[in-house]
Amino acid sequence: NEAGRQAALQGAREGTVLLKNENALLPIDSAKTRTILVVGPNVHPAVVGGGGSSKTEPFTSVSILAGLVANAGTDTKVLHTQGIPSLTDMVRDTKFSTDRAGKMPGMRAQYFASDDLSGKAVINRVEPGAQIGVGSSGPLYPPDTASERWTGYYTATEDGTFDVVVASAGDRGGYYRVFIDDELVFDSWTLNTAIVDYVTLELAAGPHKVVFEHRGRQKWPGDRLLLAISQHGDRVSDAARAMAANADVVVVAAGFDDSTESEGADRTFKLPAAQDELINAMVETNQQTVVVMTSGGAVDMTAWLDRVPALLQAWYPGQEGGTAIAEVLFGAVNPSGRLPATFERRWEDNPSYDSYYPEPGTLRIHYKEGIFVGYRGFESKNVKPLFPFGHGLSYTSFEYSELSISPDRTNDGNVVVSFDLTNAGSRAGAEVAQIYVADSHSDVPRPPKELKGFSKVFLEPGETTRVSVELDRRSFAYYDVETKAWQVTPGTFGIL
Repeated sequence: NEAGRQAALQGAREGTVLLKNENALLPIDSAKTRTILVVGPNVHPAVVGGGGSSKTEPFTSVSILAGLVANAGTDTKVLHTQGIPSLTDMVRDTKFSTDRAGKMPGMRAQYFASDDLSGKAVINRVEPGAQIGVGSSGPLYPPDTASERWTGYYTATEDGTFDVVVASAGDRGGYYRVFIDDELVFDSWTLNTAIVDYVTLELAAGPHKVVFEHRGRQKWPGDRLLLAISQHGDRVSDAARAMAANADVVVVAAGFDDSTESEGADRTFKLPAAQDELINAMVETNQQTVVVMTSGGAVDMTAWLDRVPALLQAWYPGQEGGTAIAEVLFGAVNPSGRLPATFERRWEDNPSYDSYYPEPGTLRIHYKEGIFVGYRGFESKNVKPLFPFGHGLSYTSFEYSELSISPDRTNDGNVVVSFDLTNAGSRAGAEVAQIYVADSHSDVPRPPKELKGFSKVFLEPGETTRVSVELDRRSFAYYDVETKAWQVTPGTFGIL
């Protein structure tokens, strides 16, 4: 379906958001670029969507690697490597022993018929570790069991920083906890907050007792329960560092995929284990580093954003995502996407942070943020976001002028906001003009401003057009809970 393919490609082109572009690193000048390294977990194959009901398998898809190769030209060499171990690699590289001396490999596994580890274990055996569903042919839960406990030792060869990584299948079967040296370090026993999660610890050289407990069985998407311990500092491959040192530009394909961001459980705000390490290693080796982020929303970028000159938000770009991303990186497409959500610096900054999960011991959630959702909450509390709602850069520049409002006074009629928009740069491009209304005189709490209209305008270099956006009565109204109707408080409104 060529028409469908073109629609997917155009959607990916227009949806890509250029968040950062210091020193005009992008677009990549193919005439001066002889070698590009594309590195990271999402290099290949293509990550078209998240997991769960959103996931649609296309007949064919274009990865970021394939897109770059196809668009780089014959004079530019594209190198690629994953750069860091996958989750499966981390699980298989984690060596446990049943004894403190580390001479007998594996962990003691106990399986229970109950769903809370109570009663006598119905199965006792030694296993390599918690590796339920690892790979395509991994072991499954034994029949007629509902909870389990693994006990063993992990020996750190040196003092260091380690990630304890757990992957579950979410839904109702992802409840677990981890004890290191008899101390609870990971508690998802009553609430699973991420389908893949990890906690970072400092461990001294030597053996450490590890107990991993799990309860419940997933209804969907199936059996998966993995435990890995991964040391910081040696996870970025020597090959990736060497290729980055010799490349003109490095493109890091980072973020999530259908195994780490899915329905049935949330995902972490932080990137999956080792990805921050990879990005920092690449920019330390090569200042010409671009990060392409695949995710359904904001992620924690504080560990590296100040050092990375260019950043693209690709979302889950569908079957033609690799082509669209390459076209944006090389400048064949001028990015025109704008953020439909605020990207917070910290998860704690989000207005819903303290009312997102049920109150402890209950199934009750009190939505404390009220109308101050998203950017309205950030602005009302004067919290500076990482990237604001509506943000998005371009390879050209735009100027606004001649703002007018007609009429400038109304009772119930519509208002037309008009202004001139000029492409002041040297490239054709699109701007998304956003119209906000500010009500500072109402008797009820109102956000500092609210988006009430927008217009996406394509302009050639030097071109000016008159843009008009119509606002109706509802654009100035609030919902009155007493009268159960939309009301407008008479007074002066700001148009931004």
